[in-house]
Amino acid sequence: MPFAASPTTTFDYLVDPENRPRWQSSLRRIEDLSPVGDRAGGTGTSWRDITLVPWVRPHLEVVECAAPLRWREIGRWWFVDASLSLAVSALPDGRTEVRARAYLTVPLVLAASALALKMLAPSALRADLHLAASIVGDY
Repeated sequence: MPFAASPTTTFDYLVDPENRPRWQSSLRRIEDLSPVGDRAGGTGTSWRDITLVPWVRPHLEVVECAAPLRWREIGRWWFVDASLSLAVSALPDGRTEVRARAYLTVPLVLAASALALKMLAPSALRADLHLAASIVGDY
């Protein structure tokens, strides 16, 4: 997904947990933000997502932050783990390319219901990043 801002601006916006409810469609807000280091979203930063589904409130933690190139978080909710990885690179035309990968790990007994979620997740992630790109482009 191309962004019309520099890699640093794009990275800083995307990895800051306080920005997430503005561009991530499944979020209402975040709570219990515990930043670590000198960057919002730095390795060790944790928070709780308050999602549109009232009983789904995963705990998230940043497990990798190599600014402005790579970032990864792990979210945990009961028996479900989700991982989001971002790879950021400069494009020759001055824009920034963001590649995102999401992984979901569920117990075998929930595999059937998770299949639908896995099928919907890529389009939802693309839509969320498209919204983030439009927001960052307005900075």
